[in-house]
Amino acid sequence: MSQTDSGVAAVLDAVTAIVPTLRANGRDAEERRWLPDENIDLLDKAGVFRMAVPARFGGLGLPLADQARVLAEIARGCSSTGWVSMVWVSNAFVSTLFSDRAQEEVFAAGSVRVSGGFAPTGTFVPTEGGYTLNGFWKFNTGCRGSDWNIVAGLLEKEDGTHEDLVAIVPLSEFTVADDWDTSAASATGSSTTTLKDVFVPAHRVVGFGDAIFNTTPGRENPADGGRFYGLFSFVMAECAAVFNGIARGALELFLERVPGRGITYTSWTDQTQHPLTQIQVATAANKIAAAEGLEAGWLKLLQERADAGEQPTIEEKAIARGQAAFAIQLAKEAVEVLYGASGASVIQNSVPLQRFHRDAQGLALHALLLLSTNLEVQGRVLLGLDADTPLL
Repeated sequence: MSQTDSGVAAVLDAVTAIVPTLRANGRDAEERRWLPDENIDLLDKAGVFRMAVPARFGGLGLPLADQARVLAEIARGCSSTGWVSMVWVSNAFVSTLFSDRAQEEVFAAGSVRVSGGFAPTGTFVPTEGGYTLNGFWKFNTGCRGSDWNIVAGLLEKEDGTHEDLVAIVPLSEFTVADDWDTSAASATGSSTTTLKDVFVPAHRVVGFGDAIFNTTPGRENPADGGRFYGLFSFVMAECAAVFNGIARGALELFLERVPGRGITYTSWTDQTQHPLTQIQVATAANKIAAAEGLEAGWLKLLQERADAGEQPTIEEKAIARGQAAFAIQLAKEAVEVLYGASGASVIQNSVPLQRFHRDAQGLALHALLLLSTNLEVQGRVLLGLDADTPLL
């Protein structure tokens, strides 16, 4: 067994062992609108927050497919914990797109939690040695437990044009609002973060284009060998992994709950004996299998490109986006089928399946994951048209 194989096996075993705890803590997480400390501590001890940290900084440097397996397993236990973990892990990968000096700071402890996103709602003003940054960033998942936060904004140039920049800033510099109160993904703590006149040194800032194409100056090692997958292809792949885990968790919960349940106002005393239930379970299972089958294809492609030191082509990136969104839709539909087959009692807060259903519904509304948008991008490229988006 290789060092990488043994690394992911240890993390997976540790995560599988805590799935019951993550699931048991789900209701408390939702009520407090943030993950319990126990969840975070257990994931940290399992090595989850070292997965995307480069090996040269003491991390595991796991390949994308292994990260996806672990994230799916976390989501099987708790959908919101899976989503937050995905944000922290994927942004650790994004941190490798910054300068060597910035990486030395971010990865100093070997295990790190990084939140953030790419909505350009900040403003950069040049100053000696770097920039003064102001702005606010909504829906900032995981910010309440992060060490660092990645934010985007605009720099106005002398000729009146604007440049998109991305900065990585210690979370301690931000003000975090208590404004996350939602009907779905409520445990993700996706609050608004704000910066006011904060200095960011130049080595912690990259151009948006450099982040997309892995061309940031100031790096001797642009990425660990075989670990650059294309920014948005990577993020979409990890999002899809979480949805597959959510769907797997929902199927498991349904199968645990359904035996011996009668169908009210009918003569059926065991729902498992009803042909409709059998069809519904098979339909959900096949949707999950189809989503995982699509996932296997783009994970293999992205790893082959990364191993060769190449960027995926524009067509491959567009296909990865379209297929990831389609897989997310399939996983969401699987949860919907199981929820609809669960009877009225499923709406009780004490039944975990309803939380998986609401989280899947809400998270699927994320702008980057919308099926229509991603299929449009994929379809345009397949038809020989320009993708009409820089987010590839």
